[in-house]
Amino acid sequence: MRAVFLDRSTISADIDLSAIEDQVTNISYFEQTATEKVIYRAKFAEIIITNKVIISADIISKLPKLKLICIAATGTNNIDLDAAKAAGVGVCNVSGYSNTSVSQYVFAMLLEHMNKSSHYIENTRQSCWQNSPIFCHFGLPINELADKKIAIIGYGALGQGVAKIANAFSMQVLVAERKGACSVRNGRVSFEQAISHADIISLHSPLTKDTENLLNSNTIEQMKKGVIIINTARGGLVNSKDLLQGLKSKKVGAAILDVLEQEPPPADHPLLNAKLDNLMITAHIAWGSLQAQQRLINSLAENIESFQQGVNLNRIV
Repeated sequence: MRAVFLDRSTISADIDLSAIEDQVTNISYFEQTATEKVIYRAKFAEIIITNKVIISADIISKLPKLKLICIAATGTNNIDLDAAKAAGVGVCNVSGYSNTSVSQYVFAMLLEHMNKSSHYIENTRQSCWQNSPIFCHFGLPINELADKKIAIIGYGALGQGVAKIANAFSMQVLVAERKGACSVRNGRVSFEQAISHADIISLHSPLTKDTENLLNSNTIEQMKKGVIIINTARGGLVNSKDLLQGLKSKKVGAAILDVLEQEPPPADHPLLNAKLDNLMITAHIAWGSLQAQQRLINSLAENIESFQQGVNLNRIV
């Protein structure tokens, strides 16, 4: 089967793609693909691999050779699933590949914030320690994670991975029930209780109509003063303007964001231009350890192999 990878640049150049190549007779790679070029580039392909390139109903209707769409991610919102089903085109995704990577990111950033490691390394580079009258040199305050309450919003595999590490740091884990739920499941607390008691809030929910702007001026007002907010899920879970006000007022002690509503974000995004000491933003890289990316590629290869054998592995459609 012939395949085309429409946005190869979404995977590091260091990743071995041979697992996929072993499953197809031929594969064409394109670093990025604009919408108007999808049909031309995929017209002979039986398999499309895409991370974020949109495959619309119109595109599917004009690709009669297409048999399978492999999403190089978990989210499926870039594929018209109804159109694929109607055309008899299979769609599969990959999940679970980034659990370790995301959990590690959460605590790498938390530890940076709590320990101020970069600050202290820079102090030594600037000879602060060398010129100290005592055996050490203190700058910004250092805090411990132990006994801090961390609220986990979205308790799938990613949230559970964060909870496991939090327990190892002797933190108190609060698993939040869905906002507006009529009852609270065992082992969880209400959404309102979670956000009002937490020292740290870590978001791992999918973006839906019910979770869009989940953290806004109203919910931020319910939080403890100085709360730390971490978002490695979807940018739309947080109202950026309301978060910015919370950061400026110090109601929110710090925000660690790996995602924003639009990606890549516009140059005039209010958070990117805020230049606040209590705001850390990274470019949607929490998922992307080399090991996680390799697991992703290997899983894509397994999806293709299974499809060719008539086995429904990770099939959405």
